[in-house]
This record gives sequence, C-alpha cells and structure tokens, in this order.
Amino acid sequence: MTSKQNQMGSVYKNAVQLIVVGSITGIFAGIVVTLYNICASFVESGAKGIYELVRQNPAFIPLLVLALLIGAFFLSVAIRLVPMIKGSGIPQTEGATRGIVRFKWYRDAVMMFAVSLLSIFMGLSAGAEGPSVHIGAAMGDGVSAVTRRNEMIRRYQITGGACAGLAIAVDAPMSGMAFAFEEAHKRFTPEVFICAFSSVITGMLTKTGLYALFGMDLHGGFHSFTMAEIPVSDYLFVVLSAIICGLLGVLLFKSVFWIKALFSKINFKKVWQNGWVKTAIAVLIGGLFSLITVNVMGGGHDFIETLGSLSSSQTPSVFGLPIIWTLLIVLVFKAVATVLNMGASVPCGTFIPMLAIGACIGALTSEIWVLLGMNPASKDTLIMICMAAFFATVVKAPITAVIMVVEMTFSFTPLLPVIIGVSIGYFIGDIARTDSIYETLLDQFVEESGIKEKEKEFTLVYTAMPLCIAMGREIRDVLWPNGVKVTLIKRGGEDIVPDGGTVICEGDELTFACTAESQSAIEDDLKNILGVV
Repeated sequence: MTSKQNQMGSVYKNAVQLIVVGSITGIFAGIVVTLYNICASFVESGAKGIYELVRQNPAFIPLLVLALLIGAFFLSVAIRLVPMIKGSGIPQTEGATRGIVRFKWYRDAVMMFAVSLLSIFMGLSAGAEGPSVHIGAAMGDGVSAVTRRNEMIRRYQITGGACAGLAIAVDAPMSGMAFAFEEAHKRFTPEVFICAFSSVITGMLTKTGLYALFGMDLHGGFHSFTMAEIPVSDYLFVVLSAIICGLLGVLLFKSVFWIKALFSKINFKKVWQNGWVKTAIAVLIGGLFSLITVNVMGGGHDFIETLGSLSSSQTPSVFGLPIIWTLLIVLVFKAVATVLNMGASVPCGTFIPMLAIGACIGALTSEIWVLLGMNPASKDTLIMICMAAFFATVVKAPITAVIMVVEMTFSFTPLLPVIIGVSIGYFIGDIARTDSIYETLLDQFVEESGIKEKEKEFTLVYTAMPLCIAMGREIRDVLWPNGVKVTLIKRGGEDIVPDGGTVICEGDELTFACTAESQSAIEDDLKNILGVV
C-alpha cells in the first residue's frame, strides 16, 4: 500500500473511533439530559402552581420568602462546594472542551441536575438549556473516563456531550452542532464535526425513544408563530428593531459584569455569608417578580409561545394593563432577574431566558411599529428576528442564532431578514467591544479559580510521525491543547517559523511553547495528535 493509502486508512480508523465514542456519549447524554428536562418541566409546572396559590392567598407570602431564603442558602453552599456549577454551566463547559478546566463528572452532573432544578422550583428566571449542556458535557467526560480514552478523545467526547445536551434541550440538532464550532471551539475541524454529529444524532434518537417509552409527546420548537415573508417596505422596522436589540443586548452584557463587580465588593466576615447574601438578593428579587407575573418564571419557552399569533392563549396581563405596558414590565423584570442570576452565579440556565428577552423586545416593538404602519402579518417574524438578534449580540454566535430560528419555527421563509437582524445585532456588539458573554464569564471563572496561578511554562519537542492526525494539515486546522503554540518547525535541516497556514509534514520536528497546569496532560495530548508512541 502507498503512504497515501496508509494515511487514508489511518484517517478512516480515527473517524470510526470518534463515531463510536460519540455515539456512546450521545446515548448516555440523551438518557440523563432527557430525564433532566422532563423533571424540569414538571418542576416548573409545580412552581407555577405554588406561586398561583400564593397570589390568591397573600397570607402565604411570608412563608414564600422564608422558603426562598432557605433555598438561597442551599444554592450558596452548593456553589461553594462545587464551583463548576456556577451560573448556567456553559462557560465551564466551554473551558472543559478546550482543556482549560476539568470536570469531576459524577459530582458535577449530579449537583447541576439537583441544584438547577431547585432554582427552577423556586420560580426564578431559570431555564433547563444551560444545565443540559453542562450535564451532557459531564456525561461525555464520564464515558471517556470509563472507557479510558486519551486526553484528545476526552475533549471530543465532552464536546459531543455538550452538543447533544443543547440539541435535546431545545429540539434543534443543527443548533447543537453549530454550538461546537461557534462557541465551544470557535473553529471547524473534521474531528469536532464527526463527534458532534454522532453524539447529537444518537442523543436525539435516545430522547425520541424515551418519550415513546413514557407515552409522552414531543413538542419541540415554537408552533404558535406564522413565519410570513416580510415585505421590503417593512425592512426599515426590521432594522430599527435589530438596532434596539443590539443596544439592549450590550446593556445586558455590561449590567451582568457591573452586578458581579458590585457583589464582589460586599464584604462580610465569613465567605459563605458573602455567597449567601448575593444569592439571596437574586433569589428574593426573582421570586418577587415571579409573584407579580408568571411570565418571568422558568426559562421563558411558554412565554414566547404566548407571543405567537396562533397561540390559543394570550400573554397574561400584568395588573390588567394593555399589552404594550405588560410587555414592557415583563421585559424589565425578565432582564433584571436574568442579570441578577448571572451576576450572583446562581446555578440556573440563562440560554432560553435570553431568547425570551429578545422575543419580548420583538413583541413590544412590533406592537409599536403596527401603529406606525407595519403590516400586522409581519409581527411573528419580527419577534423571531429580534430573538435571534439579541442572542447574537450577547452570545456573539450569529450562525447559531440564524440556524436556531429556522429550526424552532420550521421555516426558511424569513431567512434574509433574520440574517439582516442578526448581522446588525452582532455589529453593534462589536462596536461596543463586547465579547461572548460565556467567553467573558469563563475568563472570570478561570481567574477566580486560581487556575492561571497554578500554570507553568515549559517547552516540548515532538516529531510528526507517519499517518498521524496532524500530517498534511495546516496548523490552524489542528485542535491543539489550550495554552500550546507551535513556535518552530525543523524540516530537513531547515528551520521554519510557522504561521497558521503552515502545513505539517511527516518527519517535521515541532517545538511547542506551553503554558499549562498539567504538563503530563499536554504531553499525552500532543503525542496522540502527532502519533508519538
């Protein structure tokens, strides 16, 4: 066989291995994340029932406040014991896919499962999507540990589990796969694609099978929206709404880190008291808002559904006010509650709450634009555009935002205006110099955890062996470990200072400048990439 045939055989072998481990990851993530989402749905319904009972019987308000304070105490203790479950869990998951942080999968999955359900049960602005990503990623890490995969495959399995978790939570497999490229790794490689699609497919099949087993119906996406083509004459309203979404998205981004800085200045004698106080503030305010209007509770999927023109019910009014004032109050309450949750690192999903905020902006502006001459048939489409534009501004994931609208509405009809709205939101975020909110939260988590302080600098030199994964690829197309940079390539007596487009050839001697906490993990990863025995 020729060397090219041998290389192709090695590529196929590696692809088969990734498909197998990705599929196993998808099955386990599918089981656990599906059960989690079923529990979250029941818990959210129970919370709405309790809050409705308190609304009808105000004498129970002191009991509700006491319950929220006790719940906040348990949340703060859980965060102190298991820092990996802070917030929605997505920033930590992204860090794990890149090798920046490490899971203790059994502990992290169990704690995120239980504690995020507690947040939902307390009636907070809390979704199941972020925790689903975190739990799915932990399952990927667990499968890797049980099957004794190497460091490189472990990161792929964590990625696959995270993608499967998101796909299962939002019933959007393409969005789940886009998450791997645009958020988790911020690059496309064949290995990431193979592991992502195999995990997502088996995860979705597992979810479908479990729902059939339990006799439950699947209700993915948003079915109350009629996605009509927006006439060119209404594109001005699309642009104006997208600008508003972009500006408010930047405001939310800045507010989260302003609140985090403010909470960090709260100084008490005991650390747990500090953690409990900021958690209690977020929980009490979130509970108050949920008591005023049910639209603030949970992730916001049900609220978004009430905004569609085909919805059998309308958005519940606040104090009997007209729809415009109701939407304005819900927008303020939902945004403030979500910002406080993120600022206090309350373990709860913020993925769908951000979509709900964007959809609420769209519903509010569309009511105003109709009064100014916009075609009423464009309202549903405009709501989805604003949802995507707001998400793209805050998360800086425009491709995921566009795909998500298509998958959740089952329509390609408004694709052009959606792209326009998302582009405007993303551009405004760039002008304001905001990064992805999850990326910034990850940076802060790494700083708070003291990971940087434990890192050390070292140099490694390895030779690219025949049939290795890196051979024939440009440097930028190889998923190197975090903190590793190729500084020099020796090829046939010639020294090459590489850039991203330098192709790695068999026999190249690569020098790596490394900054990492664990040298052995980096060595293991590089040996697998370069085929070193």
